[in-house]
Parts: sequence; C-alpha cells; structure tokens
Amino acid sequence: MQSRQLADSSNGFRPMTDHARRELSLVSLSFLAVILGVATGIGAAVFRALIALFHNIFFEGRLSFAFDANQLTPPSPFGAAIILAPIIGGLIVVFIVRRFAPEAKGHGVPEVMDAIYYKAGRIRPVVVFAKAVASAVSIGSGHSVGREGPIIQIGSAIGSVFGQWGRLATWQVITLVAAGAGAGIAATFNTPLGGVMFAIELMLPEVSARTFLPVVLATGTATYVGRMIFGIAPAFTLSMAEIANVVLPSNLGLLPLYVLLGAICGLAAFAFVRLLHELEDLMEARLPNPYFRAAVGFAILGCLMLLLQWTTGAYHVDGVGYGTIEEILLGRLDAAGLLFLLFAAKLFATSLSLASGASGGVFAPSLFLGATLGGAFGSVVGLLLPDLHLTAAQFALIGMAAMVGGGTGAAMTAILMMFEMTTAYSLILPAIIAVACAIGTRRALSSENIYTFKLMRRGHRIPKDRHTNMFLVRPARAVMAPVKGRIAVRGRIDRPDASFSPIELQDTAGYALVLRGRHVSGVMRIENWHQFEKARAQDPALRPPVMRRFVLAHPDDLMVDVIRRMNRHQADLVLVAEEGHRSVHAEDIMGVIAGPELAAEVRASFKDS
Repeated sequence: MQSRQLADSSNGFRPMTDHARRELSLVSLSFLAVILGVATGIGAAVFRALIALFHNIFFEGRLSFAFDANQLTPPSPFGAAIILAPIIGGLIVVFIVRRFAPEAKGHGVPEVMDAIYYKAGRIRPVVVFAKAVASAVSIGSGHSVGREGPIIQIGSAIGSVFGQWGRLATWQVITLVAAGAGAGIAATFNTPLGGVMFAIELMLPEVSARTFLPVVLATGTATYVGRMIFGIAPAFTLSMAEIANVVLPSNLGLLPLYVLLGAICGLAAFAFVRLLHELEDLMEARLPNPYFRAAVGFAILGCLMLLLQWTTGAYHVDGVGYGTIEEILLGRLDAAGLLFLLFAAKLFATSLSLASGASGGVFAPSLFLGATLGGAFGSVVGLLLPDLHLTAAQFALIGMAAMVGGGTGAAMTAILMMFEMTTAYSLILPAIIAVACAIGTRRALSSENIYTFKLMRRGHRIPKDRHTNMFLVRPARAVMAPVKGRIAVRGRIDRPDASFSPIELQDTAGYALVLRGRHVSGVMRIENWHQFEKARAQDPALRPPVMRRFVLAHPDDLMVDVIRRMNRHQADLVLVAEEGHRSVHAEDIMGVIAGPELAAEVRASFKDS
C-alpha cells in the first residue's frame, strides 16, 4: 500500500509528516516491552521489600526486610499503642501524596484508566516513586489496602515514561501503559495469564497483534523476573483434597449453590463499590482537612485492629490480608459467624482506609471479602447438607473469584487468576458459574465497576464493552463518495486574485476537485462552492473553503489502514485513486472519503446493535 500526504504549494505538492512523534516497528516495540517487563518485575520486588521494611518498623520496631505476607501478623510488642501505627502512616502518606503526586492517592487503577482514555497515556514519572513509597508506608502501617493497585500504577507509569521519552505514537504509549499494568499484576501474584487478561479486559482500547504481543512479552518477562526473586510457588497454598468433592459428576446438584454464591458475591461487590465512595464523600464533607481526616479515620482503623486482636487473636484487617485468606484455605478458619464478622470488618476497614487517604489497591481486599463470604457460605451449607462433606475452603476459592469478577467486571481475569494463584484447575467450572452470576447481579444494580465508578463521578466515562467496528474492514471503494465535478483555479488558491471556473458540476451537492491544470490542489463541497461564489461577489478577498490536506488511497485499501494514514498525516480527507496510480491527476481520482462518509459508516455499524 502506497501512502502520500500532499499539501498545496505554488510549485505543486510536498510530503507532510508529524515531527512530534514517531512510530516504532512491532519488533522494536516488543523489545521495549521486554525491557518494561524487567523493570516492572524489579519494581515489584523493590515495592514488596519496602512494604516489609515499613511493616517491621511499624509493628515490631525493627529494621528488617524479612516478612511473609501469607502469615498472620503476630501481636505487636507495642501493645495497645499499635493503634498509632496507621495514624502515623496515614499522615506520612497524605504528605507524600499532596506534596509530590496527588494521583498517587487511592487504589491507582482508575488513574491508569484515566490516563489511557483521557490523557493519551501520559503519566508523570514522579508517580513511580511517590506511589511506591506512599503505598508501602500505607500497607506497612496497617491500612486495609492491597499491593496490586500500586504496582499496576507503578508498572503503567514506567511504561508511560518509556513511551514519552521515546516520543512514540499515542497508541504505542497506551500499549506500553497497558503492558506495564499487566506486568505489574503478573509479577505481584505470579499470574502471567491473569496479567495478560487484566490488560485486555480493563486497559487496552485496542486488541490486535500490534498491542497484544507487547503485553504478552512484558507480562511474561515480569513473571519470570518475579519467579527468579520470589520463587515459583503459587500465591496461596491449599490441599487438593479440600476441593475434590466439588468436581465429582455426582455433585452436579451443587450447581445451584454456585449460582447462589455468585449472586451473593454480586450483591457484596455492589455494596463494596457504593460504601467505598459514599464513605469517601462523607469523610471529605465532614472532615475537609486531609491531615485531620487521616488522623480520625486511621484512629478508628487502629481501634478496630486492636479490638479484633483482643477478641480473635489476630489483627486480620491490617494490610493485604493474605494471612487470613491462607488460614481459610488451609481449613484453620471455618466458623461461619467469625467469617461473616471478618467480612463486615474488612469491608468497613478498606472503605475507611481509602476514604481517609490511604494509597493502595482494592484487589487484595476483594480476595479477602470473597474468601470470608464464600467460606461462611460453605460452612453454612456444610451444616445444612452434612452428607455432601463441603468445607469453607472449597467455597472460599469460588467466592474469591466471584468477588473479584463482580467488583472489577473482569470475568476472565478473575477466573484465570484464581487458577494461577491456587493451581486448582478443577475449580474453574464452579468459578465460571459464580463469576458470571456475580457480574450479572452487580451490573443489574450498577453498570459501573469499582474502577470506573470513581471516574464516572468525574465525568470521565470508560467503555466497559469492546465493539468491533465492522466498517474498518470494508474497502475504500465501498465507502467513498463519487466526484461530481471539477473547479479550475488560476493563481494561488489563497490569494485574492485567484480565479475559479466550475467545470461539469453534476449536482448541487457532493464533492468537486479543485484543479490547477491536471493536478488536484484540493477538494471543495459543491454546496460550499455555490455559497462562496455568491459571497465573493460582495467580498473579492474572501478565501475559498478548499480542503487541501489529503492522502491518497487505492480502492481495495481497508478503511482501518486508510484512517490510520489520515491520522498519521493529520489529513482532512482521502482521495481514492485507481490501483497502480500514484499521481494526483484528476482523471485518476475515483472518489472522496471525508468526515460525512466516515460518520455514516460508524452510524451504520450500530444500526442493529
């Protein structure tokens, strides 16, 4: 396919290029994605080390990087004074966020989506450092948030910085941002497939070979780096014997239970989304000073942690909560009443933490909520149907997938990540059913998920569905409008002394070629020509409404390539020339494609949707 961008000049035509950005080849972009994967994998390791450091400082008063997030936090030697840890951590976080990067506040993923859809993928470099430190302090001091949101934002910011430094085309910057997000979640949870699906379902506006390959490479590389540092073990450990019963053919009667659990998790996901933002509004309205708001909110969180430690033997709602999840999956925590209590406590603690100014994600809290709610459901069912020998751990896994899917709307991400985090392949079928029901229930109550709800309130809508524009695969000949006349010009078009002579205008509407000799200088709409002709009689200095920024296309060129060519050269229209012709002689032009034709095709593609 030949492409030429032509601009009018007194001597003919010259190429026009966009000097501001450049477009890498797919090979070069893929190589950059591998580098991004390495950087994000290392970033995930540094981030987890910072969390460990701050956790040991706040809870044990020692400098150490030794920390296992999958173990319950032992009682602090500080006793009741531990309630000060989230307060001090919160004040530090508020200072970092307000001083260096306001976008580092909260759970991070909405800011990445906002950058993709509203800021051409641009994320400030300072976000990498501000988010890493603020979130590490937040999680380490006991705020009830997760580590996946921060590393997603960190990976995305690294990808954006790569793209901005390279002055890459916007679509390539956005691809690197999405690749960084997928790499971040993959390195954090050791879930390469889940990382890829996360980028596809929630981040990428375009899914094609040119965007998919960089995402896969970055995600795979980050996972490999993560495994070199953290090992190859899955995120959670469980006994395969615990999940055997739910996949036996004789247990097909359990399908209604999966449906019911999915619906319950959908309701819980809706409650999580609404409580999170309602509490944030309430805190901001009643406590407008961010430092005072943090002090009050995190004081309440500290008291809740201490109360749980006194009554249950563990803080439970502090940090990411993986220790509690592990206890449930190993069958050590299965009392229905306690699990319901922990569900309610975590729901409140996470909402309160983010409303008070914490910096951290909602993915890990969603896993916690799903594990406790699913575990409680399984325990109740086990009591009601003892002959089925069901356990809390079995339904905790299904609940984790359902809660994540219901809250984020990312069905495949939830299902695949649950498999990769536990290696429990036999739970995929129950998870599919539960996740589908959870998403359906939550969407029946609210079309916005936990990530898009925040942006919707800013007036920034994020598409939650991906539609294929069928007109993009149509040839240019099927879209073009025919040429219905010619207008000869003598002299420079933009000079007052230029003269115009219409030739063979076949209609009162349509397109006419503006010619200087045989060469096409531009295109004018015939209705605009008639208006110009009348107006110029009163104002001889009036300039004609000639569209002169155009590109050439051939009849069989696909519209997806034609539109990219228009965008690359900032053209207003396309001249469709006969195959084999590269000139812009009037006799070679078969038709014109401009805004009205493109709009008509887009409108037609939604005709039956």
